[in-house]
Amino acid sequence: MTPDLSRLLRPKSIALFGGGWAVNVVAQLKKSGFAGEIWPVNPKRADILGVPCLASIDDLPGVPDASFIGVNRDATIEVVDRLSAMGAGGATCFASGFLESESEATGGADLQARLIRAAGAMPILGPNCYGLINYLDNVTLWPDQHGGLPVETGVAIVAQSSNIAINMTMQARGLPIAYVIAAGNQAQVGASDIASALLDDDRVSAIGLYLEGFGDIRALEVFAAKARARGKPVVAIKIGRSDKARAATMTHTASLAGNAAAGSALLKRLGIIEVDTIAVFLETLKLLHTLGPLPGAAVCSVSCSGGEASLMADVSGGTALDFVEFATPQRAALKTELGPLVTIANPLDYHTFIWGDVPRMTRMFSTVMAETFDLTVFVLDMPRADRCDPSGYQCAVDAIIAAKALTGARVAVLASLPENMSDHFTRQFMDGGVAVLHGMSEGIAAIAAAIEAGRMHAVAPEPLLLSQEGPSNTSILSEAASKAALSAFGLKIPRAASALSIDDLMQQAVALEYPLALKGTGLAHKSDAGLVALDLSDASSLMAAAERMQGVAKGYLVEEMIVGGLAEVLVGITRDPTGTFLLTLGSGGVLTELLADTASLLLPATRSDIETALNSLRIGRLLEGYRGKPAADIHALSDAVLAICAYAAANADRLSELEVNPLIARAGDAVAVDALIRLNDAEHNKETHP
Repeated sequence: MTPDLSRLLRPKSIALFGGGWAVNVVAQLKKSGFAGEIWPVNPKRADILGVPCLASIDDLPGVPDASFIGVNRDATIEVVDRLSAMGAGGATCFASGFLESESEATGGADLQARLIRAAGAMPILGPNCYGLINYLDNVTLWPDQHGGLPVETGVAIVAQSSNIAINMTMQARGLPIAYVIAAGNQAQVGASDIASALLDDDRVSAIGLYLEGFGDIRALEVFAAKARARGKPVVAIKIGRSDKARAATMTHTASLAGNAAAGSALLKRLGIIEVDTIAVFLETLKLLHTLGPLPGAAVCSVSCSGGEASLMADVSGGTALDFVEFATPQRAALKTELGPLVTIANPLDYHTFIWGDVPRMTRMFSTVMAETFDLTVFVLDMPRADRCDPSGYQCAVDAIIAAKALTGARVAVLASLPENMSDHFTRQFMDGGVAVLHGMSEGIAAIAAAIEAGRMHAVAPEPLLLSQEGPSNTSILSEAASKAALSAFGLKIPRAASALSIDDLMQQAVALEYPLALKGTGLAHKSDAGLVALDLSDASSLMAAAERMQGVAKGYLVEEMIVGGLAEVLVGITRDPTGTFLLTLGSGGVLTELLADTASLLLPATRSDIETALNSLRIGRLLEGYRGKPAADIHALSDAVLAICAYAAANADRLSELEVNPLIARAGDAVAVDALIRLNDAEHNKETHP
């Protein structure tokens, strides 16, 4: 159940424990104009910045809604225990040295467990975190400087790094921030719990997540479903893609970073928009706050420069932005307004002929906005006020805002360089309902993200397949055993026979039809060891192939060759450290490493998900039929993938990974010609790596 954070997030009274850090919190509360009660507890001081101090927690005049605990880690546990016993609304635990330091053998894990027990039902943020800022109600339970201002509505940001949270408050991009909350170690209250609570505030327009690990996957699912139901978009940065980043994450917040592909697949499945940089994160949140998710990809770029128009087209290449042509009435009206020298195209360079004529500029801009487009973007870089006079550009500002008011269209202004749009002009545009995007590449990425947000499904996906089993000793099933296990779930495999000797092999092969494939068993990577022979057309070629493998192979697997293949597909399922199962579809056979052509889904996956992923691959053209060849049976191919997924679901408690490569797609079916399954503590049919 999601904890009740209402008193902690919107307190009427705040207690503070500690020395210097508590002083900083009092300073921020006074600076922000917090209207509630402030109760510093410090036996060594008479007051903090004029606020009288209390000698002990027993002297509190009431039960605090929120507390900042800035004492050492052992004392933190004592204070939390006392606050919980009196029914306090919640606390933020500043001290470090808990689970995030466990690798240094400091006893942090035990201390964190004690902290959780002490808190009981009282919600706590952290430990190892700064706390929270509520710019809606002037609550700054925060022991450091920050750059935000009071707002009436805005976005909420939950970050697993306090320093990143501070940096985000310093933005000068016009983003109205309603809340900033540092999650720290998430010992008791996770980032998903915090984000779920923030959805309950009607003044919050969108949620931003800075994630170093996913924590409780079920809680994340609950949050995503709630966000979807409330119609509030969610944007996330998930770090930990590189080995070094994952190592840093483990020592920083004790979070489990997980696999980058699995993380991206998880966010996409839950309808959370993933971005890569803080700049794009902030720009996307700003666009979603101002305009919401875009209903489509039709975008018009308007500028007073051919260079800007061309650059917009180039930078947008490969994104979701679609610069559709003007409607015929628009084209005619624009031609009349702009004259014969202006080419009417999208992106549009309207030249300087009407510059300075606000009524005419307003008419032209209104014509552009009137129909056709899901978003109209004006490229506009303002002169710097310290060295230049930007007043000559006020005409464009006034005309854009006026045209927006006349049409009610979705409108954004984009400065090609972030520094070329001052806070003064940003506020003018934002007050007029015009989104302001700082930086061309960042702005285009934000527009693409808003398009993606508009395409998110309204229906919640099935709950994820999860396994709580951690790392353990694993064993690999032999190829024959792997295929047999998958065949029991409906996967089609070739007719085959196993043998330990050449004589036995030749006897077993009599029941099979040539051409045959021969594989030597005993090694995981058979091709590299010369233990695969294909297209064996008769008994003599089979005998010769077996003799070449003798001395290396521990046994033999002989199969009927699968002919008529149209494409080779890789199907892999791996258990991610987060407990989710990642389904990887890609180009198979010899093309696997060469093309690195893959698509990723999380289990369970639907037939529609699988077919969409298959069609997104480069080999999708082969599956559709290429250069006169027939199309593969996509339904049968999907059936094969679903059969593999069914095996994974049935064995989720033991499955570590499996791979079918290649799965040969044909005109009438799909056949698995190689397979490998790794299970935790498998007790039978073991074939381990040398």
